[in-house]
Amino acid sequence: MKVKKRTVWMLTLLSLVAVISVYYVNEPNNMPFDGLAIFSDEELDQMKVDDTTADESVTPVYAQSALFEEMRMELQNERSQLKEQLTARIASNEMSAEEVNEAYSTMDDLTVRESTEAMLEMLIRSLGYSDALVQTDTGKVDVTVIADELGKSQANEIIHTVMKQWEDAKKVTVTFQPAS
Repeated sequence: MKVKKRTVWMLTLLSLVAVISVYYVNEPNNMPFDGLAIFSDEELDQMKVDDTTADESVTPVYAQSALFEEMRMELQNERSQLKEQLTARIASNEMSAEEVNEAYSTMDDLTVRESTEAMLEMLIRSLGYSDALVQTDTGKVDVTVIADELGKSQANEIIHTVMKQWEDAKKVTVTFQPAS
């Protein structure tokens, strides 16, 4: 019974996505912010780029946020591969109903963890940090924030926010990366 509900729900969701996709493909002028110009052509012509200050000895700055984004992408790729494996296992006829339900449960858990991490990162950034990386595991949450200094009160505020928003957080670890 539970598998049928999920199948109906999934088919409904896919049909909704298909209808929306067809609508936007057939009506490209209805895209939000279509035709929005930040600078007029005259303003762009008036702007000049000064290349006289270019120096070959300048080293590029590697922002911590870029490192966080790279880590997020790696984690997302790993989870996508796991979801693909689970989907393939579900599609095979060799699995029992119990194994199929377990695979669905694992996929649901991954989805919940992804959305929880994104929500917690947003909440931590709203506390005044330029970026935060949240990684969850069963009962454990690792939080890394970009800050010059992180005192006990700031760490406690982050821990409180995480534990208040996610019941599965039994152990929360907060570290900081200096903004350099």
